[in-house]
Amino acid sequence: MTIRMDSLIKSITTALDTVEHDILGASTNHGKRIAVLCAKMGKILGKNQNEVLALASCAMLHDNALTEYIIAELLKGNIEPEFSLRTASYEDVSLAMDDSPLGQAMKKHCEFGQQNIDALDFKTGIKGFILFHHERADGKGPYGMKEGQGPVEAELIAIADSVDVTYSLKDIKEDDLQPIRRSIENESGKRHSKAAVKVLLEILDWPMALSLKDNVINETANEILVPWVLDIGDESIFNLAGFITKIIDCKSIFTMRHSTQIANKAWFMAGYYKYSREEQIKLYLAASLHDLGKLVIPAAILEKPGKLTDDEFHIIKDHVYQTWELLKDIDGFQLICDWASNHHEKLDGKGYPFGKKADELDFNSRLMACLDIYQAVSEERPYHPARDHKSTMQILNEMANADALDKAIVNDLSTALAPFDGKDLPVPVFTSA
Repeated sequence: MTIRMDSLIKSITTALDTVEHDILGASTNHGKRIAVLCAKMGKILGKNQNEVLALASCAMLHDNALTEYIIAELLKGNIEPEFSLRTASYEDVSLAMDDSPLGQAMKKHCEFGQQNIDALDFKTGIKGFILFHHERADGKGPYGMKEGQGPVEAELIAIADSVDVTYSLKDIKEDDLQPIRRSIENESGKRHSKAAVKVLLEILDWPMALSLKDNVINETANEILVPWVLDIGDESIFNLAGFITKIIDCKSIFTMRHSTQIANKAWFMAGYYKYSREEQIKLYLAASLHDLGKLVIPAAILEKPGKLTDDEFHIIKDHVYQTWELLKDIDGFQLICDWASNHHEKLDGKGYPFGKKADELDFNSRLMACLDIYQAVSEERPYHPARDHKSTMQILNEMANADALDKAIVNDLSTALAPFDGKDLPVPVFTSA
């Protein structure tokens, strides 16, 4: 089986743009716009198809680690819970070289982001593309790298990112284009490298600006970014799943193990049921993706310690539909999309988002629902402490007896997961079997 990695990355980018808007105030479709600009610039510079694909993908995922850094620092007590990068201007960000929370955030989210993207199976090198994407030509960026000292791809991501944030390209008017071009040219050799300024000005005409508008950006991205097909049986799928779960789990301090552990349990149970390797990998990937839609849910609601209001609960419930929306159009992903987006459905038809009943839910959809509840019940949340295996199974058994969950699967979980007693399951180790 193969999957369209370019389509999956676009879906992840759509969710990440929501996160970046919450934290930085970035505009909608920010990642796709800078990916389009970078792809165009890369082609002008003579990059081949694989190099352009790698550059555009890194551009789309350039801020993949913002939440990961913030969660890590919250746990260490280094920053306050209300810390947000949104209050900082792009100029503040680009000059953040000190040890303040902002300065450290710029360095660490670049480091984490590069480490995460390195796990994906690109056909060409991507060293430093994200690590140095906040550097300045004059050496006043987080790492003090001057023009030409890092990869040109990082300079291209840097200028596209900066220009989109500074000038809001999705709202640009034709009369504004020439003043913006002059401002960009004035930053040559200062904020932006001379090479990056030259190539950006070569492509940034009015037709290009029009192609970056929200109403056409998806079409533009689809035209510019070539298909990237990945064999799902490859070891890289484990790296992909780890990349995805890290992004999703770091949305909230209280869900920082959730997707990872459901994926690990899905892999374990697939082995328990003696699934083929291909189905085991599909289930593992579906479990990794099941909460992708949570990236669009405000963290304040995810972390609310008290009872949710009806409106807040409706917003929370919408995350499953958003998962379905993000995955439904990816070639080769139909089963994975179904298993991922059915994890809150119940056999009695009282689940969500679609209200499916028993005869509409296959075995793996039922398994995903059971695993999600097991993990949510057993892990610490704002509204309940962590639970051991016995206490967790009491809740699942009650739901099974009420015909909400599959009794046979609940019984299997009771047996199979008992040795772990509510503790974390290890990340699967890839073998060629």
